[in-house]
Amino acid sequence: MNLLDGKLVSEKIKEQIALDAAEFTTQTGRKPHLVAILVGNDGGSETYVASKMRNCQLVGFESTNIRYDETITEEELIAKVKEINKDDSIDGLIVQLPLPKHIDPDKITEAIDYRKDVDGFHPVNLGRMQRNLPCFIPATPYGIMLMLDYYKIETAGKHAVVVGRSNIVGSPMSILLARNANPGNCTVTLTHSRTKDLKTEILRGDIVVAAIGRKNFVTADMVKEGAVVIDVGINRETSTETKSGFKLYGDVDFTHVAPKASWITPVPGGVGLMTIVGLLKNTLEAAKGTIYPKH
Repeated sequence: MNLLDGKLVSEKIKEQIALDAAEFTTQTGRKPHLVAILVGNDGGSETYVASKMRNCQLVGFESTNIRYDETITEEELIAKVKEINKDDSIDGLIVQLPLPKHIDPDKITEAIDYRKDVDGFHPVNLGRMQRNLPCFIPATPYGIMLMLDYYKIETAGKHAVVVGRSNIVGSPMSILLARNANPGNCTVTLTHSRTKDLKTEILRGDIVVAAIGRKNFVTADMVKEGAVVIDVGINRETSTETKSGFKLYGDVDFTHVAPKASWITPVPGGVGLMTIVGLLKNTLEAAKGTIYPKH
């Protein structure tokens, strides 16, 4: 078993991002600028946004965190998004999910200018990804592809099984793995909670991407010998063992699956760190105008 070490890979890629950002700042007189909007006080969201802001500083980006009480109306939030769309000093905008029940996340996503949509969730970016055109790729799948590339994991001709069909991870992951690219060229099975005989489907996977959001869901009897296992799950549980007061678990039962895997990501220290790298790379591309040229 070899570890797909998100800490190692993310640090290496961030070094390069920092060099590119410094060059951009020298040429333009300004830093790449990411804005994150956080609504309410969701514990997980607080942690993610703080990490994104901290990483922006590390690579020499400017970052702004705009916070709202969960009483903000959908109209007020959309008005703020539209204001940021028009601000040329801002390159990337993310609105952290989940949002309070009275706000439709699809409406917010579609209100974001797709040229600033560094989370890669806008229908324009998802459509361009489907067609293998330049676009902002959703940050988590992008991070996973960067990791596969870094470790030179052979994907062409392999059978990949994606567990979970969310628009954030599962669906885009299945498209990226099937694309005529490297990494890519897999035969992909996209499975979910309604898949019949899920265990049999997962057992076929040379590459298994678990993104179903359930602690230790993928067990050793579901994974074939030598599979590459990518665990996207971040399931928080309260714990007396840790300083933070909670412990993170993946969607894969790491202890029992790892001995069967050829490569596997840990949780924490795997895909989560790569997600941030995907976001930073998208933000840098947005600043430089390499995907969508600046007006």
